[in-house]
Amino acid sequence: MRLAVDTYINAGVSLGSPGLDNIRWLKPVRPGDTIAYRRTTLASRPSKSLPGVGLMLGRIEALNQNGEVVMTNEGWGMFGRRPAA
Repeated sequence: MRLAVDTYINAGVSLGSPGLDNIRWLKPVRPGDTIAYRRTTLASRPSKSLPGVGLMLGRIEALNQNGEVVMTNEGWGMFGRRPAA
């Protein structure tokens, strides 16, 4: 989670999340492991009830130093939207 906050959540206008789904720990993470992650946007849309808010469904995969996926999760995030040009 710290990697996600440092690399993209704090870079935008994060307005929270209703939670994470489908969290899977696929392999153990051990002391000394180096963890990286990749994020894929699966869907996005403007909020129907909150002007200026967009919703994004993302999938995060955490990988160890050997490139093995050790954890996955999916979830919706709420972000501020730029004004229309």
